[in-house]
Amino acid sequence: MATCLGARVLSVTIDPDNDDGPERFGDTQIEWDRHRFDRREFYEKLVLVALAGPVAEAIHRQEEFHPGFVAEWADDWQQAWKAAAELVSEQKPRLRYIEKMTAQLYHELNQDHAWAALAAIVDHLLAHERLEGEEIDDIVATWLG
Repeated sequence: MATCLGARVLSVTIDPDNDDGPERFGDTQIEWDRHRFDRREFYEKLVLVALAGPVAEAIHRQEEFHPGFVAEWADDWQQAWKAAAELVSEQKPRLRYIEKMTAQLYHELNQDHAWAALAAIVDHLLAHERLEGEEIDDIVATWLG
């Protein structure tokens, strides 16, 4: 999702170091060129990137989970909540905004070309445990080019 939205993904791993905080099952390093986007665009992209993992997992499981109610997605939800706070200050409208963005992502990621790109990344991660940015760019370009 980050690559599609104009960020540079530096690396993705399913075997992160656990010595820098709570146990994690994956880690992604992303770099944004803040000058490319206006303020609203930038924070909206952060919300979408934060929610992309939970939405993809919900699609894979074929279950419509709310990303705010699944313990494994708490960090993703908090990232989305924090980014959305830059756009929507009040909590109830912010919740509605995030839920709207979740539905939008569900629609976008549930398409064959997007799912093929995601599956290719997952296959490579399972085989190598870590992907560098150039590898991710190549995979995404094949399917979404």
